[in-house]
Amino acid sequence: MMALQEQLVADMKAALRAQDPVRLGTIRLLRAALQNAEKALGQPLGEAAAAEVVRREIKRRQEAIEAYRRGGREDLVAQEEAELEVLQAYQAEPLSEAELTALARQVIQAEGATSRKDLGRVMKALMPRVQGRADGKLVNTIVGALLENAGD
Repeated sequence: MMALQEQLVADMKAALRAQDPVRLGTIRLLRAALQNAEKALGQPLGEAAAAEVVRREIKRRQEAIEAYRRGGREDLVAQEEAELEVLQAYQAEPLSEAELTALARQVIQAEGATSRKDLGRVMKALMPRVQGRADGKLVNTIVGALLENAGD
């Protein structure tokens, strides 16, 4: 977590010097979200928890973009997209679908899962390994498909 905080401070200083209000504001919001998560947890955040905060902020921007598009507010869409671009620079490298599938197969085998009934057990074991690097919905879809095929 310290590496991310140090990076954010350095980038914030650079944004101040470059007079980049979007980058500066977004970094400040991210730092505040990290500090709030730290306070809620009662201890310093680990790398996985910090990555989860970044992913959550990215997801908020994506949802806002969709909502603003439906509402015809292209001015706000542009602002959210600019913030999203800044946040994505701090996101951990996401796992590809092939990497996720391979990891899911390993966990399914390790857990001895044989049918869709074992989905919860597999997800519980898999999610900590992909936290911050994959969307939970995608992981669920992949695991569900693998378990469906395992039941055949």
